[in-house]
Amino acid sequence: AVLEGGEPKVIANAEGNRTTPSVVAFKDGERQVGEVAKRQSITNPNTIMSIKRHMGTDYKVEIEGKDYTPQEVSAIILEHLKSYAESYLGETVSKAVITVPAYFNDAERQATKDAGKIAGLEGKRIINEPTAAALAYGLDKTDEDQTILVYDLGGGTFMVSILELGDGVFEVRSTAGDNRLGGDDFDQVIIDHLVSEFKKENGIDLSKDKMALQRLKDAAEKAKKDLSGVSSTQISLPFITAGEAGPLHLELTLTRAKFEELSSHLVERTMGPVRQALQDAGLSASEIDKVILVGGSTRIPAVQEAIKKETGKEAHKGVNPDE
Repeated sequence: AVLEGGEPKVIANAEGNRTTPSVVAFKDGERQVGEVAKRQSITNPNTIMSIKRHMGTDYKVEIEGKDYTPQEVSAIILEHLKSYAESYLGETVSKAVITVPAYFNDAERQATKDAGKIAGLEGKRIINEPTAAALAYGLDKTDEDQTILVYDLGGGTFMVSILELGDGVFEVRSTAGDNRLGGDDFDQVIIDHLVSEFKKENGIDLSKDKMALQRLKDAAEKAKKDLSGVSSTQISLPFITAGEAGPLHLELTLTRAKFEELSSHLVERTMGPVRQALQDAGLSASEIDKVILVGGSTRIPAVQEAIKKETGKEAHKGVNPDE
């Protein structure tokens, strides 16, 4: 994003999307970043996802005979973002404000700064993600002191933070979460359901077929998104595989009720950290003034319902949760 006339404007990438998946893939010495990399993540073993989990550690990933550090992989993503920002602006971008999870320690924050440096970006400021979310809602512009709960359910991680706002300054009171829980897990329960239904009907296990699995993953993500707006969706994957008698097709109607049943344990898993963050901040739910939702997965109706039940508050939804 860039500031235009004092307002932040999100810059669209080459595909015209306003968000870019943090996925890097290598194919025959060539690098792919974002949507294209994500689309072949199952079929191409040289794909790196969720590198953020390894920031600040000595983890390395070997691709095509070369070792990459988390900083180097992150830098590849940042370089990609930097390049399309530059083509939009028509000038070189050399400085950036970078956000990190509130629970990142000094090593993780330094690694994030280093990734920026490798990508040719000087990190002017490192800001906590929940603080950035509160700023997006303009909550720093209010005069009264407030206690804000930020519920952030991303693609691969979940985090809840409680912020104290006083005199225009944000302080993180507590943070809790699960960095192995996110939107991908909601996709996975749909994939598992599709695999088991298809196996019941045709006796073939699609989870053993990488090409089929990639199509299932894409269809599951689309169905999940559809069910945030409608109560049932049709999943149709022609020629998903072949049996003795020839090609087989996958046709299935998935209702929101079924999806909620399949994913209820995931929604419940996010409530543990919510209670933990409240406890660590020494607060009861009634002492929270505002609830902010961040991350695309917070569009799931069951997620919104669960937060409302837990906090007794309607969440703010004025800003696009992905941005």
